[in-house]
Amino acid sequence: MGEIVVIANQKGGVGKTTTAINLAYALACLNQEVLLVDFDPQGNAGSGLGINIGGNEKSVYHLITKNATFEEVVRQTSNEFLDVLPACKNLAGAEVELVNVKGRENMLWAVLDPLRDMYRYILIDCPPSLGLLTLNAIMACDSIITPVQCEYYAMEGLAHFMATIDKIKKYLHPKLKMDGGVLTMYDARMNLSRQVFQQVSEYFGEKIYKTPIPRNIRLAEAPSFGQSIFDYEPACRGANAYIDLGIEFLTRRGAKKEELEDFKKTGDTQLNYDFGG
Repeated sequence: MGEIVVIANQKGGVGKTTTAINLAYALACLNQEVLLVDFDPQGNAGSGLGINIGGNEKSVYHLITKNATFEEVVRQTSNEFLDVLPACKNLAGAEVELVNVKGRENMLWAVLDPLRDMYRYILIDCPPSLGLLTLNAIMACDSIITPVQCEYYAMEGLAHFMATIDKIKKYLHPKLKMDGGVLTMYDARMNLSRQVFQQVSEYFGEKIYKTPIPRNIRLAEAPSFGQSIFDYEPACRGANAYIDLGIEFLTRRGAKKEELEDFKKTGDTQLNYDFGG
């Protein structure tokens, strides 16, 4: 039975889509069958993997509105273990179109729940807001990962977002879990990064991921080439960090860290990546 995980934060520019793309790809490199759902009308999770939707092509919007089948929408990536449900701009109008639809907050759940037997993990990239699209993603998921940028205003809005999550859990989705926070754009040379890491660690407690994602130019460049960091520059610090994050993600779910570390060292993946430092 597959697990559905949302990558969400109401604040923009925190590395949410970068984390969704590269965590999904890292898990695929570790031989996990993964589906990445682009649920942001900007469509950056899809385009960041080289998948661009044309005017007549079907997207996740057509899937939730029952105007397309899963087979018509799903796309395969350069990694055979990773598939994508791409988004299109029409998704932006879904919040208005669905406002009077009964059960509108569960439309994505109705699409994804039958796919649990096909994928070990389904990751959802959300828009930077707390609207109907994000609510749909949260209602469809089992757990939430929240990327937090290492900057002065990192904690601003986080408390409000978490309070909203608590209300959703209390009134709508009692089985919802907070998987944890991920620090992004981390620079160990800067006191500010270390201070933010400490603050966010105190906020999340044991749920904080111990693997921070570094500020890395290769991570910033990769989406413009329509590639994950593992296709663009698999030996860079950013790729290494996301593989470590993938290992930590799987270890939390019962995998043996030693075996995964050995897997990483040998580069023995289906694409034979050499994960460098």
